[in-house]
Amino acid sequence: MIPQSTDLEPSLSQPIEISIVSPVYQAATIVPRLVEEILQHASAITPSFEIILVEDGSTDESWKAIRAACDKDDRVTGIKLSRNFGQHYAITAGLSAATGRWIVVMDCDLQDRPDQIALLYQTALNGYDTVCAQRTARSDSALKRLSSRLFYRLFSYLTETKQDASVANFGIYNRKVINAILSMNDSTRYFPSMVQWVGYRQTRVTVLHATRFEGKTTYNLRKLIRLAANNIISFSDKPLRLVVLSGLAISGISFLIGAAYFSGNLLGLITVPGYTSIIVSIWLIAGMIIFVLGVVGLYVGKTFEKVKMRPNYLVDERIN
Repeated sequence: MIPQSTDLEPSLSQPIEISIVSPVYQAATIVPRLVEEILQHASAITPSFEIILVEDGSTDESWKAIRAACDKDDRVTGIKLSRNFGQHYAITAGLSAATGRWIVVMDCDLQDRPDQIALLYQTALNGYDTVCAQRTARSDSALKRLSSRLFYRLFSYLTETKQDASVANFGIYNRKVINAILSMNDSTRYFPSMVQWVGYRQTRVTVLHATRFEGKTTYNLRKLIRLAANNIISFSDKPLRLVVLSGLAISGISFLIGAAYFSGNLLGLITVPGYTSIIVSIWLIAGMIIFVLGVVGLYVGKTFEKVKMRPNYLVDERIN
């Protein structure tokens, strides 16, 4: 391991000022550049920082790249999860290992630019506990931007929280904010919503959003739908309330249809009595029953996951 110069390396007794946490998945070729840029820009802010890279069960050589970075600089900590748990679980693992007074969370694909960390840090020193990076001009495909906007609008409506497609994981967070998030024992983890839920003094700053350094995003439509469903159920009971309202609406419609058929029967307009009303009633009621059972079943399933009390992630190996 190459020792660092004394003017950059904090003493063992000096507390860490900034921890930079980044989940890594399928990013073997990106890790060296990521670490290089973070070291460069974090060193310009404070000599007391650490980098925590959480390898989330990649199938490429991501862990090998992280190991090389850890061997080269002991300010880099590598955490390897036992399998792929998901981005937000990897973030939780990194937050649990972070010791800094301020914690930066950023993606590993370099779309979250390390040179923006200084802006986040200086803004936080103005009296804020959370400073979120707002991407006004996203360097993503039109399909991803559209799916992201639809996801956040639906998520905001069903969870009754204010979610913004221009704000993701990138930001800087005070230690007390991270402690509050780690105290949440939710089996479903979604970092941006947890940040909103814990509150504290928050603000946003506009940052540059770079193009992806290499490769493609691993989020597809199926994963986005699954992510949305899991988090909507975990953060809100509004779907249950919507089901109740839907039941009342269908009951009202059924009453009107019944009144119409009763009137038609009295006026002699229905030649085959009962056929149409029976078919309509069967389809409406059966569809509603199946839908209600499905929603309730989802909540029961999440309750089942919670009572098992399984850990959110498992660490296989740790370096530094």
